Amino acid sequence: RMNNEHLAPDALTVFESLDDAEVRTAGTTYLMWRGRHEHTTSQDTALTRIAGASIFRRPILGPKELFYADIYASRRTPCKSQLGMPGIRDQHSGCVGSYLVEHDLFDFLLLSLPDNDTHSHKYGPDAQVTSIHAADREIERVMHAAGGPDAFLEEHAVIVVADHSHALVEANVDLFAALRDFDIPGPGGETPDEGEIALCPAQRSAMVYLLVQEGRDALLPRLLEALLATEGVDLVVHKEDTVGVITNERGTLAFAPGEEVGDPRGGQWVVRGSLDFLDARIEDGVLLSENYPDALARVWAALQCPTSGDILVSASPGYEFLDWGGGAHIGGGSHGSLHRSDSLGALVMTGIDDPDRTEWSIRDIAGLVRGHWGL
Repeated sequence: RMNNEHLAPDALTVFESLDDAEVRTAGTTYLMWRGRHEHTTSQDTALTRIAGASIFRRPILGPKELFYADIYASRRTPCKSQLGMPGIRDQHSGCVGSYLVEHDLFDFLLLSLPDNDTHSHKYGPDAQVTSIHAADREIERVMHAAGGPDAFLEEHAVIVVADHSHALVEANVDLFAALRDFDIPGPGGETPDEGEIALCPAQRSAMVYLLVQEGRDALLPRLLEALLATEGVDLVVHKEDTVGVITNERGTLAFAPGEEVGDPRGGQWVVRGSLDFLDARIEDGVLLSENYPDALARVWAALQCPTSGDILVSASPGYEFLDWGGGAHIGGGSHGSLHRSDSLGALVMTGIDDPDRTEWSIRDIAGLVRGHWGL
């Protein structure tokens, strides 16, 4: 129910807009969705019946054909997922996808292949050759259900896209120790808002929420100072009135929407301060940064989100923030920062009338899909 509870009600998802246009939608195991069709848990196995009775008790909304692990299945297929265990999910998606192709059950299919993410988290980005190979075989499997790649591509457009990349993690950052002088309630407390700050580490990004109203003006600079002094913290971001502020030990940049400087995606900004610490420069009126792609727009969007923290933190390359359980992907891969190492992903398209862009973003994909059906 993640999108039902956290996505703004007036935000139209791809599944919803396609369903409204009577495009037949389908999706395999993917963490977030919202569509026009109601689904209840599968009753085919004892485990799914237990899951439906104890955990997934309310119906969810999704595409017309939905296969989420073995927990949700809009129809019976020969495909099994062992409740979505890592290492099995890609095989399940490939099996379901080929079944949907063979029986002509979709116009749009979101084919999710999540096992590469798990493999890279554990073994590191350099180990992805094996897991990407496995994912590629499942795409091949879906295409062979239509008679092979050539026959499949005669009937279908394809977008292959990563939702992020991975950076190698060589060390962790203990924000709990770095902010030990502040009152931080644990996430399981009955009154979590009674401390000074709430701390939310999320792999290579983190958020800090200021929970007190009295003394906020004095608390904020203390937090910024403590974070900037912490090894492994790359960028610290906060908002001052209507201005976004990005800081690290080498400089500070204040910015806001305006008409002074452009970015490669057409955004317009007013900027004040240093560009050097973002490895950025202005050429022909356009702000460019190879190491922090689309940094201003991404930071501004995060600062405008009503549920974002008061301070946003981005880790340096090679570092990851310890989570509340003390875990980190040391020796493996992780993501979430503003740095290119885990921000730049793959995009391959065929059969799509794509606009002429010099830079792409994952947020462009929804428009490509809708545009393919003239929406």
